[in-house]
Amino acid sequence: MSTPAASRNERARARRLYARLDAMYPEAHCALDHRNAFELLVATILSAQCTDEAVNKATPALFEKYPTAEAMSKAKATDLEKLVKTCGFYRNKAKNLHATAVILTEDFGGKVPSTMEELLGLPGVARKTANVVLGNAFGINEGVVVDTHVGRLSVRLGLTEADPKNAVAIEKDLTARLPRQTWTQWSHLLIWHGRAVCKARKPACDGCQLKRSCPQVGVDD
Repeated sequence: MSTPAASRNERARARRLYARLDAMYPEAHCALDHRNAFELLVATILSAQCTDEAVNKATPALFEKYPTAEAMSKAKATDLEKLVKTCGFYRNKAKNLHATAVILTEDFGGKVPSTMEELLGLPGVARKTANVVLGNAFGINEGVVVDTHVGRLSVRLGLTEADPKNAVAIEKDLTARLPRQTWTQWSHLLIWHGRAVCKARKPACDGCQLKRSCPQVGVDD
């Protein structure tokens, strides 16, 4: 993914915002419960258009019955559907989980691959999911995870002029402004801030520690 140029001031401002957020949320981390790369991949596939809380409620039973890619590859579609039904679009997600498990078993020895190209070849995996897995399971900062919180806050903070729904454009702007080693954690920080303070409908701007440096783009719209 090509990255647009950013000015020195833009990069400096992004680093300052990162430092402030890092101080505000020192324990920020991936909200999807997982013990290994396979569980994180499965949980992230399930998280599409679904809350992390709902996913975390569904995955314990799912992982107990299918703890590995090989075990999941042998599952019946109907059994998977029952276990992930509360995650929304469950039939399609169950289908993708099974197909991904088969590929992991047959082509990768049951292991989750650690490159963007290989991950994007798995059913149900787009760039956002691949970034989650690479950053949190392998410590590889290939890009920035842009979910609804990250997209909304990036616009409000004036870090991008892209449409909040254009995840690809926002990711390009963010990677141009932030040091690579911060990319994974930056997403966690914005997600935590979005849930705690900078909410979609009623952001708590008056009590926000970033107020003085935030242009509040779109807040009054």
